[in-house]
Amino acid sequence: MMTSQKIENGAPLTSEQFAHLGEGAIAYVKPMRSDEVQSLFPGLPPMAPGLPLFVLLNATGTPIMITDSRDEALANAWEHELQTVSLH
Repeated sequence: MMTSQKIENGAPLTSEQFAHLGEGAIAYVKPMRSDEVQSLFPGLPPMAPGLPLFVLLNATGTPIMITDSRDEALANAWEHELQTVSLH
């Protein structure tokens, strides 16, 4: 089932526009385990598996930073004037 999103003037968004909606303005914090973050940050040194971490991602899912503190991830978003959203 395909849904259509519209901008203020009522014109539908293209798939490309929808994919970049919120880019540079919105971010979210995702809790992850150390063994999961290697795919997002391939240059990371080896870590013990299972460590709880938090990843700050932009609206398109591109990783911005990794930390062991949710508060630090939120502070980084705030420093870069990114509005954080909650995902359910």
